[in-house]
Amino acid sequence: MELEEENKDITIRGEKVSPGEDKLLHINIDRLPTGTLIDIPVHVFNAKKPGPTLLIQAGLHGDEINGIEIVRRMLQEKRFKVKKGAVIVVPLLNVFGFIHFSRDVPDGKDVNRSFPGTRTGSMASRMAYHYTSEILPQIDLGIDLHTGSAQRHNFPQARYTGEDIKSKELAEIFNAPFSFSSKLIKGSFRNAAYKMGKPTIVYEAGESMRFDDYALKEGMQGILNILEHFKMIATTNTNNYAEQTRTIHLNDRRWLRAPTAGMFIPKITNGSSVDKGQILGLITDTSAKRNKTIKAPYNGHIFCINHQAVVNQGDALFHMGK
Repeated sequence: MELEEENKDITIRGEKVSPGEDKLLHINIDRLPTGTLIDIPVHVFNAKKPGPTLLIQAGLHGDEINGIEIVRRMLQEKRFKVKKGAVIVVPLLNVFGFIHFSRDVPDGKDVNRSFPGTRTGSMASRMAYHYTSEILPQIDLGIDLHTGSAQRHNFPQARYTGEDIKSKELAEIFNAPFSFSSKLIKGSFRNAAYKMGKPTIVYEAGESMRFDDYALKEGMQGILNILEHFKMIATTNTNNYAEQTRTIHLNDRRWLRAPTAGMFIPKITNGSSVDKGQILGLITDTSAKRNKTIKAPYNGHIFCINHQAVVNQGDALFHMGK
C-alpha cells in the first residue's frame, strides 16, 4: 500500500509544529522599560496533507486595528483549521505600536520600512530581522492586512506587485472590491517577500484606530476565498461574510488635492463611481464667504477619502482611479 505524503514541519524559534498540529508560538523581541517582555504571537495551523503555507498577518502598523480584528474573529470562529497545507497567523506584529496607539515603535521608526532588518539594529530593525529569518523562509504566499493612515479611509482594496504575476493572481482570488498594482517601497515587508520569491498582497480597508464592519467582512471573505481556492479548506457556499462581485482593476490612479486651505466637506461616499465634472466635495472658510469645489477629472471610482475636517492647500483629499 502506498503511503500518503505528509506535510512539512513548521519550525519557529526552534519549536517545531508537526503535520496535524496546531500551536501558539512566540517570537521574543524586547522589553518595556518596566522589564515586561514583549513578544510576537504566532499561531500555526499545520495540516497533515501537503499544500501551500499561507501567512496572514496584521498590526504591522500598530494603530491599524481592522486587520487585527479580522484575524481575531477568524481565530475565534476556527476558520484556520486547514485540511491541506499550513496557515501561519500573526494577529499583531507591532505590539509596541498597538499599546501606544501608534503606527510606529517607540523610537519613531516604521517597522514596514525596516525590512529585512538586522539582528543588532534598532527595535524596528530587529523586529523585521526576526520576522524575515523566522517566518518568510517557510511561507509560499502572504496576506498583509492594513488600513488607511492619518484619517484617510480606504475603501476595501487589494494591492499587488506589478512585476509579480502570482501576486496579481492572488489579488484576483482575494477579490476585494478594488485591486491595483502598487510600487514596491524600500524596506517594506512586501518588498522583502518579493525579493525572496514569496508572492504577497496588501489588503487596505478602513482607517486607523476605528473598526469598520464592512472592511472587516470584506477582509475575512477575501481570506476565505484564498483558503478555498487552494483547497486548504472545504469549499462552502454558506457562512460567507460578504456578497461577492468581481474585483474592479484600477489604473491611472491619482490623488485629488485641496486647492486651498479651509474646512473640507465630502459630498460623496467612499467607493462611489463618479462622472467627469461631478462635484466630489468642497472646501469652505469659517465665514461662509468662500467655497471651492473639487470635481472629478474623469469617469472613475473613489477608493479613499480623507476624513480630516480642516485641511491645508495641497492636502490629499480623494484617491481616484479608472
